[in-house]
Amino acid sequence: MSDASPLAASQKIPVTVLTGYLGAGKTTLLSRILTEQHGKRYAVIVNEFGEIGIDNDLVVGADEEVFEMNNGCVCCTVRGDLIRVVSGLMKRQRPGKPAFDAIIVETTGLADPGPVAQTFFVDEDVKAKTELDSVTALVDAKHVMARLDDSKEAREQVAFADRIILNKVDLASEAELAEVERRLRKLNPLAPITRATRADVPLDQVLGLSGFDLGRILDINPEFANPPHGEEGHVHDEHCGHDHPHHGHDHDHAHGARGHSHEDDIKGISLSLDRPMDGQKFTAWLDRLLGEQGQNILRAKGIIDVAGEDRRLVFQAVHMILEGDLQQPWGEKERRWSRAVFIGRELDEAQLKAGFEACAA
Repeated sequence: MSDASPLAASQKIPVTVLTGYLGAGKTTLLSRILTEQHGKRYAVIVNEFGEIGIDNDLVVGADEEVFEMNNGCVCCTVRGDLIRVVSGLMKRQRPGKPAFDAIIVETTGLADPGPVAQTFFVDEDVKAKTELDSVTALVDAKHVMARLDDSKEAREQVAFADRIILNKVDLASEAELAEVERRLRKLNPLAPITRATRADVPLDQVLGLSGFDLGRILDINPEFANPPHGEEGHVHDEHCGHDHPHHGHDHDHAHGARGHSHEDDIKGISLSLDRPMDGQKFTAWLDRLLGEQGQNILRAKGIIDVAGEDRRLVFQAVHMILEGDLQQPWGEKERRWSRAVFIGRELDEAQLKAGFEACAA
């Protein structure tokens, strides 16, 4: 369960995991973070397996582990263990005079971000000093469809994200962008999509998203945020992704979605129920589900209306790691209902729906 002390939470250093396939634009975005005068200090951890995470001229003296940038940011390469590097960075922090405001971990383009994200829940020392803020995925608008077809990692990066930055939109037509966005939303109905050219996205749309903060999950829309075609013009609005009601789940995917003949192995399944839930039944079902299928469930989030309880139960899971808590009370005039989204591979929609609805009080 999350740390209840607000003081402890505020002193923890937020961590953003930045992911994206080779060529998606992570280098460009990191270069901006490490050189722009944005008034914040970031520590960037570059996980460089056969791929230099940032431009060579920025990485001076690559045999060192940590380098200072002229805007106060620091950059380090991960040759060893992520936990060791984070612990080393945290030693630079002084009480009342922090060396940096946040940590950014750039995963190699071929990596599944899951294990990186899990590090921040599993290691007690790291967990005491840092908190996972969000996972942001960059995708290349021109080439992402081919990447999603041939790469399991590319699909996982999209499925795992709290925010998707659709980069290089100047290289694709509006029709191509609409098709890409439709597919991204099938893989991940939770993450807002921000359009960008040359990774020129405002840093507040990458950093400080509180994507892993249970209190911020309250805007989950159980309907796929997948507007009918022709209504995608405002996709780069920062509030997008959650509030385009889409009536009737998009089930055409089973028959081969419009425009492409493949079927992704990962998909998002959204569930909702208008009757109150039995809290114990639901918790037991969720624990069992994650125990049995946790490897296939990349992300899950939900808000549950528990019978006899004034507060809403909010949960999220990364593979088998579950975090949940009773959060703020339901409003007097607010519609009380339960909704959850599961993102993963080989998920049985009918079975999930039956299990979820069987938890009704």
